[in-house]
Amino acid sequence: MPRARASAAEPVQEFFSIGEVCQLTDLKPHVLRYWESQFRILSPAKNRSGNRVYARREVELVLLVKHLLYTEKFTIDGARQRLEQQKRSGELRAAARSALAAETIALMERELRDIVGVLDGHVAPGTRTSDPSRVPVPRAEPAPLELEEDEALEPLPEPEESTARS
Repeated sequence: MPRARASAAEPVQEFFSIGEVCQLTDLKPHVLRYWESQFRILSPAKNRSGNRVYARREVELVLLVKHLLYTEKFTIDGARQRLEQQKRSGELRAAARSALAAETIALMERELRDIVGVLDGHVAPGTRTSDPSRVPVPRAEPAPLELEEDEALEPLPEPEESTARS
């Protein structure tokens, strides 16, 4: 018997605005615009309004450039040469997918460290940090209870027994 496919599958987004790419890649818009001027391979289309529209492939390439510059510590010229070499050898798509996987793993590691920091009490909830020990959780110390000498705490009244009627 053939299996039925889910008809309400979540749609896959194919195009992204510059703001969405910034959120996905953790980069600022001016960095993306600068990289467009430095890497011919990054050339997002523009819509009728003149806004950049990044295809999924271009987002992967942005992540590859980010990986080369920030993780592997290439210079811009070195990263440009590496991209050209990968393009000529046909390895560009695989390298971009690999950079996407590496970025995803790094993001998951950061989020897990943040969760552990919150659970251990080292990081305030909602705080993003890669080093939980750097952001202490603000703790409010309870104020000491001060009573005047003539004030006394009265004991709480004993609870009354209730009779249950059926």
